[in-house]
Amino acid sequence: MSVLFAILLFSLLIFVHELGHFVAAKLSGVQVNEFSMFMGPAIWKKQVGETLYSIRCIPIGGYCAMEGEDEESDNPRSFDKAAWWKRLIILAAGAAMNFLIGVLLMVIVSLPVKQTVIPVISSFENYATINGENGLQPGDRILKVDGEKLYNYSDLSLILSLNPGDIHDLVVERGGARVELTNFLLEKHEVSTEDGTTVRRYGMNFTLYTPDFGDKLVMAWNQSLDTVRMVRLSLQMLLTGKVGLKDMSGPVGIVSEMSNVAAASDSWVSALLNMLYFGGFIAINLAVMNLLPIPALDGGRIVCLLITVLVEAVTRKKINPKYEGYLHSAGMILLLGLMAVIMCKDVIFLFKR
Repeated sequence: MSVLFAILLFSLLIFVHELGHFVAAKLSGVQVNEFSMFMGPAIWKKQVGETLYSIRCIPIGGYCAMEGEDEESDNPRSFDKAAWWKRLIILAAGAAMNFLIGVLLMVIVSLPVKQTVIPVISSFENYATINGENGLQPGDRILKVDGEKLYNYSDLSLILSLNPGDIHDLVVERGGARVELTNFLLEKHEVSTEDGTTVRRYGMNFTLYTPDFGDKLVMAWNQSLDTVRMVRLSLQMLLTGKVGLKDMSGPVGIVSEMSNVAAASDSWVSALLNMLYFGGFIAINLAVMNLLPIPALDGGRIVCLLITVLVEAVTRKKINPKYEGYLHSAGMILLLGLMAVIMCKDVIFLFKR
C-alpha cells in the first residue's frame, strides 16, 4: 500500500507541477501543443482545440509542451513571443503549484494535532546549570539558535547538532522583549534514565500546548518554511563535504523510507498522516530544488531568460533560443545520469539490508 501511495503521490506532484505551467501558459495566451502525464508512447490521447491531452505508458515525469519553447517559431502566440514577465510567470508556476500543494498537505497533517510541544521553557531540572539570572529562565521562548530561527520545537535539536560545540548564540523572548545570549554555554549533564541507560541532557523542560485552528494553520506554514530551510541546509552540507552521494536518496530510497515509517505507525490513521507529511515534505523540496539555477530545471530556464532579456536589451540583437536548448539538453543528460546513479545506490542498499 505504501508503494502504491508513493506512486500516486509522485504522479500527483508531477501532474500539479505541469498543471501550473499549463494554466499559466493558457492565461498568458501562449499556445500549448500538448499536455502529457508520464513519458513514452501514448496509451490515451485526445485533441481538444489546439492542445493534445495524453497519458503515456512510462510512469515517470510529464510535460507541458508549448509552441516556441525551445526553438524559434513564427506563431505570434508562441512562448518565445510572449512578454518576458509572462514567460517568467509560466516557468515559475510549476514550482509554485508544488509549494502550494505541499503547504496544503502540511495543513491536513496539522489539523488532527491535539497537543504539541513549543519552544517555551516551562522548568529546569535540579542538575541544570544553564538557568539563572544571566542564563535561561522559565517562560523564555527560544527564537533563534546560532542565527537560525526556530520554526518549531524539533528545530532545537537539529540546529544544535549543526554546531557540535557547547557554545551557542541564543535569542529568546522574555516578557515581550528580545534577549540575546551571546557565546552562551549550553552545558549537558549525564543523567540515568529509568531503563538504566545514561544520556546527556541540558535539564530544561518545554511547554505542552493545545493549539486552536489558527495555531494549526501557523504550525503548517512554519513547517513548510522549515522544509525550505532543510533544503538550504542540505545543499550547504553537500557543498561543504559534510554529506556525500551516499547520503542522497532518489524515488526508490524515498519509497523505502515511506514504507518503513508506515510500518512503524501504530494505526492506519497515523500511517496515512505520516505518508501525507512525507508528501508535503517532498512537494516543497521539489518546489525549491526546481528553482535552483541549474540547466534543465525551471530555475535554470529563469536565469537564462533574465540573462537573455538583459543581453538583448543592451545589444538590441536577438539570441537564437537553440543555444539555450543545447544547454538545457546537456543539463538534462547530467541530471538523468545523477538520478540513475542514486537509484542504483538505493537499490543496492535495499538488497544489502
